[in-house]
Order: sequence, then structure tokens, then C-alpha cells
Amino acid sequence: MDINLLIARRLRELRDAQGLSLDALATRSGVSRSNISLIERGESSPTAAVLDKLASALGVSLATLFEDKSEDSEPSPVARVAEQPVWTDPGSGYTRRSLSPSAPSPLQLVDVVFPAGQRVAYDSVPHNADIHQQVWMIEGAMDISAGDQQWRLKAGDTLAMRLDRHIVYHNPSDKPARYLVALATQATTRRNP
Repeated sequence: MDINLLIARRLRELRDAQGLSLDALATRSGVSRSNISLIERGESSPTAAVLDKLASALGVSLATLFEDKSEDSEPSPVARVAEQPVWTDPGSGYTRRSLSPSAPSPLQLVDVVFPAGQRVAYDSVPHNADIHQQVWMIEGAMDISAGDQQWRLKAGDTLAMRLDRHIVYHNPSDKPARYLVALATQATTRRNP
């Protein structure tokens, strides 16, 4: 399935499940109604920052927007490499592969290849979820900051953090970096929009 169509379907499913109109999601996320509409029709390739705002407004992890929850088949406990959704951020060029099977799980795994010299900032905090993340560096180096804390990770290093503040990923080197992200989500009390 085309990745933009997958994102479109998941965004619409999540918005409908919460009974949110386009206007309500726009208000919650700070993303324009027209931009959300384009994304939901598969006519726009949103940046990581825009997807982060939408996921946060829906109280889900960014990885949730890449889940293939087709009702056509039973959720599988296996995710074959050829079927794993791959998305490239049009802003930074970083590529993410969703590794997790479609079977229900509180854990999500994502393989990321981050281009040399690039940077992505996530400003949003989820509205109704407590998301924990671990980043395991496979190759290269990354500078990661969360709020006022900053770390430089090199191959083999692992960082654990909550996604509850401004987070910036930056590859300071002249080579691509590759890392694995493990996300675990716990639902919390929903806040009003």
C-alpha cells in the first residue's frame, strides 16, 4: 500500500474513533483544517513535524500513524520485511521503517536511517497518552535533546526517555545514522481540546 494512503486511512480512523471533526483536530493540533483534509485524502506528504502534531493531538505515538490496521485480514504476529511500511520525511529526508506486526501490542519498533547533517524537532506532547521511548544506535552518531537535557549517542549506546517535552534529533556527522526506536504507550486521562 502507498505510504501516504496508509497515513491517510490511519489518520481518518483515529480521528473518527475519537469523534473529532476536522475543525476540532485542527484546533487541537495547530495543523490547518485544509492540510489535514489533504493528508486524509492522500494528496499531501506531510513532514515529520506535522505528523507529530497530529499524533500528539490524537494521544498516540507517531508510529501509530504508520500501523496497517486493515479490517480485511486477521492481525498477524509476523511483519514480513516486504510488507513493513517505509516512509521518508520530505523535510529532512530521514527514513523510518515500521517493524512491528499488526497484532495488538503495547510495544512498537521503528528502524530509522537519518541523513548526515539533518535535524528534526518534535514540539508536541501527547494529549492523552504516556509514551516511553528507547533509542538504540546501530550506526553513526546522533545528538538528541529532550527539554533542557542533551545527549550524543554513538553506535551501541541506548537512551531511554519519555515523550513529554520538546525533542530534537540531529545527525552532527557527515555520514547517515541508523537507530532502532522502541515505543511503549500507556493511556492517561484525556484532556479537553
